[in-house]
Amino acid sequence: MTGEKHEDGCVFCRAPGQPSAADLILWRDTTCFVIINLYPYNNGHIMVVPYRHAPTVGSLDAAELQELAQLTQRAEQVLVEAYQPHGINIGINVGKSAGAGVVDHVHVHLVPRWSGDTNFMTVVGETRVLPEDLADTGRRLRPLFEQRAFQQA
Repeated sequence: MTGEKHEDGCVFCRAPGQPSAADLILWRDTTCFVIINLYPYNNGHIMVVPYRHAPTVGSLDAAELQELAQLTQRAEQVLVEAYQPHGINIGINVGKSAGAGVVDHVHVHLVPRWSGDTNFMTVVGETRVLPEDLADTGRRLRPLFEQRAFQQA
C-alpha cells in the first residue's frame, strides 16, 4: 500500500503503519486513505491522502488521481450525512506559501462549515474550541465510509 518513495519524516507516510494513527484512519483504499485531521479547524475535518509521497497533484499517476477524486467525493457525502453542514470547504494547499502544513505530501482537506461557525475564541484567544473529541469523530464517520464502500461494490 505504501508508495515507491517513503519519507521517514513525513507524517502521512508514517500514519498508515502506526498503531497510534489507527483510530484516526477512517478508510484505506488501494492508493489513498482518509484520515481525521489531528488539528481540526472544525468538527469532522478530514483529509484524503495518497499513500505515495507525492508533492503535487500533477505528480500523481492516473490511478492515484482517480482514487483521490473518488474518495474526496465519498468523504463529502459522508460528512453531509453525518453532520448536515451548511457547506464544506474542500481544498488542496500545494507548497508552504499556499498554506500547506505538510509541504511535500499532497492531500485534500474537507472541512464541514456552518453559518456563524467562527467565534471570538479564534480571534481573541488564538485557540479553537471543538465540542467533539477526535475518537467520537472516528466512531461517527467510519461506519459511513464502510457502508458507502459496500453500496458501491
